[in-house]
Amino acid sequence: MADFENVVVERSEAVLTLRVSRPKVLNALDPATLREIARVLRDVRRDGGVRALVVTGTGEKAFSAGADIKVMATMPPTEGHPYSRLGHEVLGRFEQLPIPVIAAVNGAALGGGLELALACDVIIAADTAKFGLPEITVGLIPGFGGTQRLALRVGLARARELIYLGTMIDADEAVRIGLVSRVVPAAQLTEEALGLAKQLAAKPPVALRQAKRATAAAAAALAEGLRYETDAFAVAFATEDRVEGMTAFVEKRAPVWKGR
Repeated sequence: MADFENVVVERSEAVLTLRVSRPKVLNALDPATLREIARVLRDVRRDGGVRALVVTGTGEKAFSAGADIKVMATMPPTEGHPYSRLGHEVLGRFEQLPIPVIAAVNGAALGGGLELALACDVIIAADTAKFGLPEITVGLIPGFGGTQRLALRVGLARARELIYLGTMIDADEAVRIGLVSRVVPAAQLTEEALGLAKQLAAKPPVALRQAKRATAAAAAALAEGLRYETDAFAVAFATEDRVEGMTAFVEKRAPVWKGR
């Protein structure tokens, strides 16, 4: 595969690892990083020798702390809709892969970072991991599929609480509510994720592909829900409160909401 600036790709037999690698900004997902992820997934789809994919982040602090707010803060209101569509398009490619995808959450998975994990088939978390969709605190809503995929994972009531409040939960709470499949000591996360990936890679490819397609049918309304989310994200993105929320975040102060 080609060299990338913001992601690292590693291969071990039939298992590929995609590592988001922007540790100075806690592996934040800016448009350039999303496009690099899309290129990796395109190559994976073309490579019949890859039977399982592991997604993780560089360093111990973050899987991904979400969308890059400093970049978003400079975007005009008209960029909200296309930015959300970009996130949907890229993260949707994980679900479209015919192979199983495992998220190995090594630290904070917040905002777009949690949405990235939610697009994977299985989430394994280090015991140090944190999860949340804090977009409400900067005047936004999740825009990369979080309003839909979180509800599918943990139920509507709990998803609403997490989205409305923007609070974080730890790994133990995440496994309790069904957000993640298992929690392991941080030092064992890579071994655990690769071990599961190798187990899956050894299964019959056609049956596994059909199992993924069949279980995806349980979320048949997802595409329509994602369209609603994109429109709702664009409305919030065009508000004065979004500008104030992101400016306050960058300036490290409390925002003053105007309701417009």
